[in-house]
Formats: sequence, C-alpha cells, structure tokens
Amino acid sequence: MSELNAPFSGGPTLNDGVTMPWLGLGVYKTKDGEEVIHAVKTAVELGYRSIDTAAGYNNEEGVGQAIRDCGVARDELFITTKVRNPDQGYESTLKAFEDSRRKLGLDYLDLYLIHWPVAGKYRETWKALIHLQKEGLIKSIGVSNFQVHHLKDIIEDTGVVPVVNQVEFHPLLTQRELLKYANEQSIQLEAWSPLMQGNLDLPLLKELAEKYGKTPAQIVLRWDLQQGVITIPKSVHADRIKENAGFFDFTLSDEDVKAIEGLNKDHRFGPDPDNFNF
Repeated sequence: MSELNAPFSGGPTLNDGVTMPWLGLGVYKTKDGEEVIHAVKTAVELGYRSIDTAAGYNNEEGVGQAIRDCGVARDELFITTKVRNPDQGYESTLKAFEDSRRKLGLDYLDLYLIHWPVAGKYRETWKALIHLQKEGLIKSIGVSNFQVHHLKDIIEDTGVVPVVNQVEFHPLLTQRELLKYANEQSIQLEAWSPLMQGNLDLPLLKELAEKYGKTPAQIVLRWDLQQGVITIPKSVHADRIKENAGFFDFTLSDEDVKAIEGLNKDHRFGPDPDNFNF
C-alpha cells in the first residue's frame, strides 16, 4: 500500500526530517472541557495521531487532559499549537509558549506555529520559535496564514525555513501561487477549513461522490492528499470524525483532480492575512 493510501501511518517528511501525519483533528471552536476531551479521545481511538489546537482556541487544557487520558503513548502523538496574535514579539512569545506548554501538560511540542503574520511582530516571533527549537522544547517550527511575502521576510531574516504553513485551502481557494512557492522551498502546506465550513453543496463534488462511492467531504480530503497537502478537518461528532478519515482507500483520477481545482474562486471563508485586523 502506497503512503497516500495508508490511513494514519506515515506522512510527509518535513524539511527538518520529522514525519507528520497526513490527517489530523482540528479543534477550532471546540469548547474546552468535556467537548474537546471527547472529540480528541474519539479521534485517537479511531486512529488519529495528530491534534491541532492553538492558544487562541482556549481549549489547550482540555486537549492536554485528553492526551493524558487517551491511552496512547505521548511519542506516538503529534501535537500542534500556535502563539496568539496579542502574544507575538520575542519575549512575549517565549512566555506564551510556556503558558501553552503548561496548559497542555507537555514536556515538548511537536509543532509550534505563528498563528497569523502580525505586522511589525512576526519577524521577532519567528526568532523566538527558533530559540525554543534550539532549546529542545519544540521538535518543529512553522507558521500559519503566511503569504509568500511573509515567508520570504522570515527566511531572509534568519535563514530558517518554516517546516509548515497552515492556511485556508479548499476547492474554492486553491492557493496555486502559495502552493508552488511552498513546494519550491520544501515548506509543507497544511489545510485549515478544508471542508469549507460545511459548504460542500457543489454539483461537481456530488457527482464525484457518486462516482467514487464516497461523500463530498471525502472527495475534498482526498483531493488535498493527492496534492501533497496535510489536512485537519474539525468535528466533535464521532461519526463525522470517522467519515473524515475515510479517504485513504481510493484515488481520484488526474482529470478529476483538475476538475476540482477548476472550482477555484479565490473565495475565503476566513480572514485575508493581508487585510486582517490583528
């Protein structure tokens, strides 16, 4: 079985040599406490090993509790969190990291991201992440919602290339320029809101779902995978969490991949990183 058809096992090797799973559970807008604990534990029971949270989601404590209770060894899990926009800057990022680590109850993080490119701050924030990685507190460091010019800024400043750029990415926002640049720089693109916040009622997706005997969501997630994009769909429902993992056992034709790409309208469901009130 090829890597692109292997549920939960393996994944892309990042530019620092770390392997990251193709599929993770996102917990944006998942309530702290029982809701997020249940979602994370359910995902882990179903085979997920990557969990993506953020300080700004206000649920790191619940995620940490689920990690402790899930029955899977810490070194088998891949945990991501992100520094909040108000906490950016060098010294404040170091403090914010310790706050996140305390809430999660972890000795180290697998991946720490700058959540948004806050003007005047993200360069110093990136330097703080580099420091934390050198201290052995983070295995991998990356960014989220960075455009090409933001990426060029931090690479030119430090010579350190992010391992991941987590961005809004889906059939209505295909980010061709960003994906091309990321591939050229060996930056792994990761999709948030891959299922367009549930806006899957598109004729082509329905047609392909019928053709392949899958759901529209599984068609989109498979489309991500075949472009080499990591994906982190969010759900709190066990049946949906299970469904979202059901895209490893089929392959879209090249023609169908291109057809889905043709749906692009440069439409964002979330904020534009270049026009965002941080």
